[in-house]
Amino acid sequence: MASPEHPKTTPPHTGPATARGRLRRFRFPVLLVALFGVMSVTTGINQLVSPVPILALPVGVGLAVLAVACYRWLCRAVELRPDIPEVGKTRRWSQLLRGTLLGAGLFIGLMALIAVFGGWRELSWGSFGGFLGSAGLMAGVAVTEELLFRGVVFRIMEERTGTVIALVVSMLLFGAMHLVNPHATLWGAFAIALTGGAMLAAAYVATRSLWLPIGLHFAWNFTQAGIFGVTVSGAAAPPEGLLNVTLSGPTVLTGGVFGPEASLFALLICMVPTILLLRRAARAGRIRPRPHRAELSA
Repeated sequence: MASPEHPKTTPPHTGPATARGRLRRFRFPVLLVALFGVMSVTTGINQLVSPVPILALPVGVGLAVLAVACYRWLCRAVELRPDIPEVGKTRRWSQLLRGTLLGAGLFIGLMALIAVFGGWRELSWGSFGGFLGSAGLMAGVAVTEELLFRGVVFRIMEERTGTVIALVVSMLLFGAMHLVNPHATLWGAFAIALTGGAMLAAAYVATRSLWLPIGLHFAWNFTQAGIFGVTVSGAAAPPEGLLNVTLSGPTVLTGGVFGPEASLFALLICMVPTILLLRRAARAGRIRPRPHRAELSA
């Protein structure tokens, strides 16, 4: 007697759905490597076109737009998220504007304090071309670093560890990244972790959007390089900005070879918006506690 035919069944753990599930399981390293690659490519192209300001501005802005598009695609493909609210269109331009005004105002305040205490040695006119080129360069820097550190590192760590631990770890990694710069110092890296790393993460927590920290990051860097022409985060040489400001004095005042971001005044100035942003986040219920083990395994 012939045995009945058994219907064919799909072997377990196979198929495109399972493959996508496995990819999502390793989303952190996948997104980290992919966004680091985007940042590296963007930086390399910006450096190539930086000697030609008329190209540097549109190329830098174009690369920033492409980086956001790449981030959206990666989040959908790797994390299987149909909606990416942190780079959504809601309040995009208002958040960018607020961040830009805040970042520029903070750095102008920092330079004013350094001047009041005698840290300015020379002041002269710089280059309008350098001013334009810096805008393109800093657009690319701000967007890619925010996508990487706040969009990937902080956001995914926060889901696993809560807001406080994610903020501390992400800001330390942000500071450590600047140790590769030619004139980097341990104090400079630690200072930029406490200023930029903490403040930008607080801006993300308060809004749950990357647009405010992108605008803040861009304006801080652009005002530093494109307007005042002072050393940015331990770079090899001061950039060509609209002005050429030469600083002189103790490191605690001017930041030394690392630049004004390592000044004690930078810590004091950035501490105020950081506290206010975190306070706003707490009032809105956006500070997330560390999840329980059961929640992590769910």
